[in-house]
This record gives sequence, structure tokens and C-alpha cells, in this order.
Amino acid sequence: MHSGTCMWRRKFLTVTTCTTVGPVTGWSQQQSLPNCSELDDMEYMYDLFSVIIHKGGCYGGHYHVYIKDVDHLGNWQCQEEISDTDVSVKAPQNEEEADDPLVILKTILLQEEASQIPVDQLGQKLLKKTGISWNKKYRKQHGPLRKFLQLHPQIFLLSTDESTVSLLRNHFTQTPSDLQNREQSLHTLASQLPGLHDDTSCPHWFDINDSKVHPIKEKDIIQQFQGKESAYMLFYRKSTLQRPSEARANPRYRVPCHLLKEMDAANILLQMRRAECDSANSTLELHLHLGPHYRFFNGALHPAVSQTESIWDLTFDKRKTVGDLRQSIFQLLEFWEGDMVLSVAKRVPAGLHVYHTLDGDELTLCEAEVADGEDIFVWNGVEVGGVQIQTGFDCEPLLLHILHLELSGEGSKCEQLVESPHVFPANAEVGTVLTALCTPGGVILMNSVESADEEYWTAVPKEGMKKTFREQGLRNGSFILVQDSDSDVNSLLPKQGRWTNSVNELNWLQVKNFCQSESEEKQVQIAVTMHTVVFDIRIKAIKELKLMKELAENSCLRPIDRNGKLLCPVPDTSTLEEAEVKMGSSVGLCLGKAPTSSQLFLFFALGTDVHPEAEMEVTVEEALSVRDCLKIMLEKSGQQGEMWHLRKMDWCYEAGEPLCEEDATLKELGIRSGDTLLLTEGRLPPPGHLKMPIWWYQPARLSGHCEIWDHLNCAFSKGSSWGAAPTQGAPGPEPAEVSLLYLGDMEISEEATLVELKSQAIALPSISKLTVQSPALLRVWTVESKRPSRLLRTNWRQLKEYRLGRRAELCLELLQKEEDLGPQDVLLRTQLRIPGERAYSLATDLVWDTTRGWTAGSLRQRVADFYSLPVEKIEIAKYFPEKFEWLPISSWNQQVAKRKKKKNQETLQGGPYYLKDGDTIGIKNLLFDDNDDFSTIRDDIGKENQKRLALEKKRSREVHRAQSSDVFSNAGMPTRPRGPEASLSIHVASFR
Repeated sequence: MHSGTCMWRRKFLTVTTCTTVGPVTGWSQQQSLPNCSELDDMEYMYDLFSVIIHKGGCYGGHYHVYIKDVDHLGNWQCQEEISDTDVSVKAPQNEEEADDPLVILKTILLQEEASQIPVDQLGQKLLKKTGISWNKKYRKQHGPLRKFLQLHPQIFLLSTDESTVSLLRNHFTQTPSDLQNREQSLHTLASQLPGLHDDTSCPHWFDINDSKVHPIKEKDIIQQFQGKESAYMLFYRKSTLQRPSEARANPRYRVPCHLLKEMDAANILLQMRRAECDSANSTLELHLHLGPHYRFFNGALHPAVSQTESIWDLTFDKRKTVGDLRQSIFQLLEFWEGDMVLSVAKRVPAGLHVYHTLDGDELTLCEAEVADGEDIFVWNGVEVGGVQIQTGFDCEPLLLHILHLELSGEGSKCEQLVESPHVFPANAEVGTVLTALCTPGGVILMNSVESADEEYWTAVPKEGMKKTFREQGLRNGSFILVQDSDSDVNSLLPKQGRWTNSVNELNWLQVKNFCQSESEEKQVQIAVTMHTVVFDIRIKAIKELKLMKELAENSCLRPIDRNGKLLCPVPDTSTLEEAEVKMGSSVGLCLGKAPTSSQLFLFFALGTDVHPEAEMEVTVEEALSVRDCLKIMLEKSGQQGEMWHLRKMDWCYEAGEPLCEEDATLKELGIRSGDTLLLTEGRLPPPGHLKMPIWWYQPARLSGHCEIWDHLNCAFSKGSSWGAAPTQGAPGPEPAEVSLLYLGDMEISEEATLVELKSQAIALPSISKLTVQSPALLRVWTVESKRPSRLLRTNWRQLKEYRLGRRAELCLELLQKEEDLGPQDVLLRTQLRIPGERAYSLATDLVWDTTRGWTAGSLRQRVADFYSLPVEKIEIAKYFPEKFEWLPISSWNQQVAKRKKKKNQETLQGGPYYLKDGDTIGIKNLLFDDNDDFSTIRDDIGKENQKRLALEKKRSREVHRAQSSDVFSNAGMPTRPRGPEASLSIHVASFR
């Protein structure tokens, strides 16, 4: 061992110094001891086989170990050296070299500081250098990039896993004669230098440090320990010491068994971690848009059903090919028929647009330039919903805002600027705007900025009408103003083309005459600003409408909504900005004074089924109590009696919570001008009490209950009021409806317990005729939409803890025996399907303990145990009575795999099942019935009825819309187009 030390105290306290050798060069050669040079005995000949170098000082540094691979255990892949003196990076001399992918790739690799780079980065650098990707420019002629590198092994060196690439030789830029001379000189130099041999039988050196192991050339080790603050140790071995042949290329040779086991376990763990890391770094999250679930309208693709059904999330390995992706999607989409084309799509403001198709099944997703989070459109490549689809960047849909003047039947005085969104392909001509507006001609002004406020507008010349939207610089959100050729452009655009009035801030207000006075004019436009006072507008409108001057003391202005309804009057002292009246809108001149700052203008109506035509109006003081307000409204509506109360209409235009505090003022209860109150019959219960309708609910599922139901029907058919609320659920062999029988109203304190509610319910006159032996034999449900909804459990719990509210309704169900449901128990109605028939047996109650989770496997096991059937031979599904549909629960895992739900969503409590108490579960015995269909004949009838009702509602809405349009047209009111309605679903967790 030879050692050299410098500041060597901290890390090696004791260093044994043996025979010192001269200059350490040619370490692979045998070294002779200086004091024994006269001896020729091979016993004193040593070979250098290891070097330890410490870089740094005694307080810190870094170790490198260099070991000669005597047993040929390592994987030698050291590339040839590329020096700056031997290689010169030259720019391509001509167009042929500029288009030669070989020259471009070599130039990119020569400019890299690292010896090798990933193949993926090479493609990105090619795109950055040339401005065009490999797939678009070279793939058709030369194939994929990785395959091109494989076909040129004399130039490029790929790693074993083909993930990285480097240059193999450094003489490819020279002429053939230069190459030959260069090879000869290198061969001569290699034969002269000791330790540099290309013979693979000669052992190689490896550099080992804290982070990695990599090959190193012998001549490079000399340069590793240069410097003052460095230390090294040289290790020699006798030349006569020969390793046995079985040790060659055998890393397990003579290693103790316990160490081999530890090594194998560590290697297995390392391989698993590498596989996990490699999988995490090599996966892509793709969003699959299913073509059959899309429709093409308004210039783009839109989901025809819910977004969760139209878009599936898929995690896929980017190292796999496009063909593998297509095959995986085929396996997921079992319903797919015909050709399948995968195209890259993107979401744009207009909708979804398809750009290019993924061609080449042999290409990996990385080579096909598929990015993480990419939207993939799955279709047949031709049409969607019978409409042929144009693809590509050139025809990308642009969402533009078109501003144009609409003329009413009264003439130019009723012009109104209307903004409407339109979608055009980017390669369409600008003149198509006139076609879309059905305008034979006009002037088009553009504003490419996404705002119509205080921006410059430019007119499109006649020759510019033939240019495309993209050529004109328009993009999503740009504004286009269309005017008639003979219209006064200065009315909207003053000098220098600067926009002074935004879309919602025009310089006029339309006033209509609702004073029932004989006047020649029915409406008039008044020039205003946002700071104009309402009183000035009203006086000016009276003069221009040629009305009596007396109306100045007894009239007011009321805004008109889109349905023609007169809203709350605006105060005379406020400006249009303070009154929130938009420029260009319509207001009505009506009889009566506007309310003062201490008054409220209220709408009110009788009953809960309110129509705008049935509403009445009243002006009251905000300090008025609810009781006095009720009296005024009863007097104005012509009603008498004290059995009335007030309810406030909610945002759904339905009866909301009652105004219980009759002594409180309207201001204290938050009543504002414009609110609608409902006069509802019935006296409110005292504070702290609930008054609830009680219903009797008895599903036809157990023997002996038919007699009770018939007895109730007979008892209440004469002189008693009862209401049946047939439900759409509970499918059975016959279309027997589950009904709710009205028993009466019950008033009870919120402090009462559930068992006290049951006891008081038994005392109702209608239930006293039945033989209900104990309150424990009653089950209490809340009622929503004429069907049982939430099960009230825990008998000793107070009613206020259930948060029932003042609009709650309850129903009672008779039990055969007492029950005590825990907080984790779920009550389900299970029905066994009759083999060979589209029907089910009568429902049976099943209690499911969800302590171990709301999983599909737990429910399947509980059902199988309850019916004594093998769990693998049953199929279960939840019934949705409002849709007449069955949703199989057995395929829950498959749905999670397809749509990649999160782990916290893998519960039957969440979507799409939302399982709760009282739900109907259908069970199918696969031993006798292996059909996938769960539906019944009654479900088919129900779906047909729903379709018929939906069609009738649609027709009635169209008729109503047409009638409304006629009314507005006759009244001179321009109608604004409405956007498509969207459903809103809010799911709230169950309270227990």
C-alpha cells in the first residue's frame, strides 16, 4: 500500500506507510521495489488495483474510490472521448445539410455539455432548434426518432434501455480520407501508451462515490487528486495472485450466505422502488372524450350527456405505443363498434375542438408528443352525431362577440344595441358575419381586445371582407360591431374611432306609458347618463309623451324585466347608477308615488302556487310589524279571518319559511323592497313548537298489512280528507303504487323526543282505530316529494336535533317487531328478482352494518348472507324510482378503474349511488338468471311517460315563448337571447 497525506488527521488517525514508489504513472503495469531492483523474483512484483482519494480538508471533503475490475464484474460502457480540439461545430453549409437529420442531430449532441442526454430531450431540442418537431418533418421519410438512432449505430450510442443517447465517434464531420488517417493515428497512439487497450479482456476501472458508479479511463485517475488539500491511498496486489476462473464475472463468488441474502433483499427492494419511481415518472394522465357522447353545435363539440359520462380519465405509460393505447381503450369501451380513431383535442371557449390524429401505432406516446393531461377525442375519424367534423388548427373555432342594432316595429327611435356571442371557424371569411346576422350588407368594425370599453376600433375595408378571421388578427373574445351602411356611425363611434359607450352603457333610456291616459305616444327615448336623476327623466318623459301635468305629482318610474313585469319603483332622488338601472333598458311610467327611504314596496299573493299575474302590490312602512302587515294585505285582498300567516318567497319562486315573529318589524326580519310575501292559510304554532302533517306509510311487503291498509281506506273514505301520494318506486310483480295516507296535523314542542312524538301520533283520531300496541312498533320518516326520505332513529333524541324545519312532513310505518338501529346501520328494501320474469318479489327490510365501510364488497356479502346465497353468484343494483333506472353495484370497481375516481370517493355514500336509508336494492340470483337487465315492464312504461311529459313541457314552453315574443314585439321591447339552461345538482351528506 502506498499513501500520500496532506492535512490527514481527522479521517485517518493512523496511516501505515510501506514501500514508496516514484511517480505514479502507468499503474496498470507491474512496479518494482526500488531497494530490490536486482531481484527478478516474481514474488516482489505488484499490480495497482485500487485508489482512494479524499478531496477537501480535515473538516470536510468528498471521497472517491477507483477500483480495477479484476473479475470483470462491471458493465463497461465508457464512451470515446470527444475533445474540443478534435471536433469543431460547424453550421450547415447548404440547404441539403440543413435538412439532413443526421447533421442536425450530430450538431445538437456536439453542443451538449453532458456526455449523453435522454432521447426525449433530444426530440425537444430538435424542435427548439428547427422550429418543427421530428414527427412532422422527418417521421414519414425516416421513421420514429428512436428507430432512426438505432439505424445509425456507427454514429450514435444508445444505452441498454434505449433511454439515453450519445455520440459514438468523434470523426463523423471529417472527409473519408481524414477519417482513415485519424483512425491510424489513434491506433498508433493507443499502442504506445501503457494501460490504454481496447482489448475487452483487459480489466477496466470504475469510479465509486456517494451518488453513483460509472466507468473511468485509467489516464483520467491521475488528474483526480491534484491540489494541495487532497490525499490518496494506493492499493497493490501481488502479480502472482491469480483469481480462480469461477470468480470471473461472478459477483457472488465466496460471499457469505447471510450477506447474499441481505444483498438479494436489498436489491429486490431497490428494484421495486425503481419500478415505482419509473412508473410514476413515465405515466400520463389522459382525458378521453367519447365521440358517441358528444354533439356538434354552435361551431364546436359539446357533451350530449353529463360530463362525467362523456369524459373518462385514464392513466397510461408514455413508453407504450399508440397502438397499445388504442387497444386499452378498446378494452375499456366494451360498447364500441367499428373503427376507432384517436385525435388530440383541446378545450376552447367555444367548446371542444379536434386538432390532429395520432397516426403510427408503432410510435410511443412520447414520440407522438402526447403531453400529460392531454385531451384525447375517441371517434370514427369522420363524423360525430351525423355531422362531418373539420379538424386542425386552421379551422379552430373562435368565440366572437357581435354587436349590432336591433330595430323594433316602431322605427329607428327604438334602436337598441344587442350583444350576442357567435362562433366562427378561424379560416372563415370576415364577411360571414353578415350572413350569420342575415344582413345583406353593412359596415364591420373590429376590436381584437377582449373588452369593448375604451379601446380603438378599426373598420374592415371592402377587400378585407375576403380575409379570414385569423388573418385579421381576431381571437377568442374579440368584439365585432356591425352597422348598416346608411346608419350614423357617429351615434356609436365618435371621432378618432374611440368607443365611448360600452355595451351596457348607452346614452338613452326607453320610457313606456303605463298611466292609462289617452296619449298619442306609447313610448319615448330619453337621452340620459348614469348620473341623471330619476325625477328629471320622469318629468321629461311626461312632456314628450304629452301627458297631463298632474301626473308629475302622482307618478313614478318602474324598471321592466325581460318578462315584461313591472319591478319596484325607483326613488325620484336617486340617479340611474344608484338605482342600478342599466342604460338602454326600458322603464315604465306608472301611477302612484315611489316609496320613500323609510317605506317598502312589496308584492304579495294568496296561496303557495303563485303566478306573476296573480301578484298584488302594497307600500308599507319598514317599521311596520308582521301582524299589521298581514292585516293590510288581507284587507287589500278581500280576505277575512285570523287563520292566516305570511311566508317569504325564496329564490326558487316557491314558498319559503314562515314569518313566525309576528311582533317583529319588517326591517328586523330583513324584508326589502321588491320582495314577495305569500298569504298562507293556517295559524302558526307558538314559538318553540312544530306543526307538521302526519302521513301513514305502509309498503306492500309483509303479510297481514293489506287488511290494515284496507281498513284505513274504508275508515277515511267517508267524510275524512286524505291524500294519496303515489310514488314511482317499489317495483314489484304488479304495478302496485306505494301510497301515503294523510292522517292529520300534529303540533308538538321541539324539546320533545322522538318516542314522545310517536306516542302523540298514536293519539290521533285516525290512528286510534288501528291496533298499534306500542310506539316502539312505529318507524318515523320525513317526507320529501311525496315519498319517505330520511329515517329518524334514536328514540330519546329531541326533535330539534334532527333539524326538521317548519316545513317538515312526517310519515309513520308500522313494524312487526321492535328495532333499535345504531348510527352505523343502514335500512334497505331488498327485492329478489323472479327468474324468467321481469319482476321482483315483495320487498324485505335488510339492516346493513357499515362499521367496516360503505363498500360494494361489504354490501354484497351482507346480502349474500341474508339470502343464504354464494356471494359470487349474486348481482345487486340500486333502484332510482324518479328515473325508473337500475344502477348495478357489482361493477363499482370497474367504474373506478375506468374513470379513475379518488380513493376517498370509493364509497356507496357518494356518487353515483348516494345510498341511504330506504333505498331499494334489487338482487339477482345468477344460478337461475344470468341476464344483465334489472328493469321491469313498469320501468319501461314509466320512462315512456317521462318522455311524453318532457315533450309536452317543451312544446308548452315553446308556445309560451312565442306568445311572449309577440307581446314584447307589440310593446316595442327588444328581447335578449337566452343561453342554454344547465341543471344544478347539490348533494348534501345525510344527517343522523
